[in-house]
Amino acid sequence: MSSSSRHRPAAHPHPGVLPFPVSPGGPSRRSSAVPENCSSSARSTRSARSTGSAPRPGRRLLAAALALPIAVAGLAVASPASAAPSTPAAPAVVPSGPTASVTLGDSYISGEAGRWKGNAAGTGGGRNGTDRAWTGSSYDPSRVYGATAASGCDRSDVAEVLSASTGAQNEIDLACSGAVSANVFRAANGGQSLKGEAPQADQLATVARQNNVKLITLSIGGNDLGFSDVISTCVQDYLIWYSYCHDSAQSGIDAKMPAAMAGVGKAIDEIRAVMAGAGYAQSDYRLVLQSYPSPIPRGAEMRYPESGWTRSNTGGCPFWDGDADWARDSMVPQISQALAGVAAAKGAQFLDLSDMLQGREVCSTATRQPTASSGPSATTSEWARFLDGGLNSTQGVLQESMHPNYYGQQAVGRCLTLLWARPSGDYACRNTAGQDASGMYLTAR
Repeated sequence: MSSSSRHRPAAHPHPGVLPFPVSPGGPSRRSSAVPENCSSSARSTRSARSTGSAPRPGRRLLAAALALPIAVAGLAVASPASAAPSTPAAPAVVPSGPTASVTLGDSYISGEAGRWKGNAAGTGGGRNGTDRAWTGSSYDPSRVYGATAASGCDRSDVAEVLSASTGAQNEIDLACSGAVSANVFRAANGGQSLKGEAPQADQLATVARQNNVKLITLSIGGNDLGFSDVISTCVQDYLIWYSYCHDSAQSGIDAKMPAAMAGVGKAIDEIRAVMAGAGYAQSDYRLVLQSYPSPIPRGAEMRYPESGWTRSNTGGCPFWDGDADWARDSMVPQISQALAGVAAAKGAQFLDLSDMLQGREVCSTATRQPTASSGPSATTSEWARFLDGGLNSTQGVLQESMHPNYYGQQAVGRCLTLLWARPSGDYACRNTAGQDASGMYLTAR
């Protein structure tokens, strides 16, 4: 769709000449950015700062939004030799190993962005205390993500399963950044490997035999819906096309929703089948399906104006007010409601995280970026990673953008802790203004 046929904001936010050249045809409108699947070349620069003359901020942010599509090709069908049998023989009893809590799914539960304690634009070194990968002389993401920093699964040391207190002896994170539903299915039932790892249900089969699994928490479906594509389109519409993204993005979400939710349902079926094959009855463990929070606030709650460049160059939130309102109040609730329906149909408990980041989102008026004299804090800093792709300097890896950060992951871990104490019923988790993760609370849905 050409920009001329799209709804336009009332006034251009960036008066004068754009800070980067735009070819007459412009970039492909449907070149989809995929923050969760950063290319190997981008990942190899995770710890490196750019050298040489720096391009202007707007150009760099746009380049980041356009460069992301090259990473989508990380899916590969698992070889038949490694496929688990579709109906393994069931042991007579539940394994008597140590108790375990297990998480499966995508970046919103793997621990993506756990490297960051808030956001600080235009700084080097420890970035005003926000960069947990800073060693004092260089950057080492493995301090946060361990061996998965190299693969890109990005399982952080504050991932939800590790931040939660469920009493489990083993806390096992099988989720991987960039996962779609097919990455959860068993290989024998169409499951696909991702980033060198077997499908997650096949990994769960081993875990279930070696442990007494008490809790399984699943976050999946966002990548099936093209969540990162939506972010890319909306960023491009703010920076270049001078148009809103929400009409076309809504159509895309609507078109993908049936297949995406069918995939989530199948993922739950696959988990159930694996657990039954390992000797578990459904009453022996709890299965939780959770939704997604909005990483950006409503337009009226943005602390940077639509006009000028501060939303892109300082705040890392280059979105129109109208698009921010749509994402926060339409898209995220729609996805949450659809996931709740799948959970109900499949007998899973549902944890609604759609309001979890309220007032703690990127660029929210209730938060601030830390300074050299006033460092990051769970009570004042943002709880989600800003769009890191063209600020004064690129800091980490683009796939970390728009995910709950160190503080956000501690908060969602607290949500899971609270849910563990309620063995039945569906709940929404919210934060208390001015408090850290200890202020999270549940309300019945």
